[in-house]
Amino acid sequence: MSLKPLSFRQIEEQTGDIYEAVVVMERRAKQILRDRLVEKIIKEEESRDMGVFDEVPDEIDPETYQEVEKVTTVAIEEFINGDLTWDKHPQDSEK
Repeated sequence: MSLKPLSFRQIEEQTGDIYEAVVVMERRAKQILRDRLVEKIIKEEESRDMGVFDEVPDEIDPETYQEVEKVTTVAIEEFINGDLTWDKHPQDSEK
């Protein structure tokens, strides 16, 4: 995977505050990671329920290896493409 430069102008088009944009992308990345982990756990539970205890994991076969995009890359692309929606929470000034 090669590095791609990010355009701050594209990010600022979505929101005027760069810090808000970073928080939105960070939360989406965490959500994607959590979803991937849940899927992995479900697959492991299903294989355990099917009685696949005697399989010894071998080395990863390069032909069957699937490279998955990083969660931060997915979150940034979704943000820039405008696929994400979020709500601003009003701050309490009476603290």
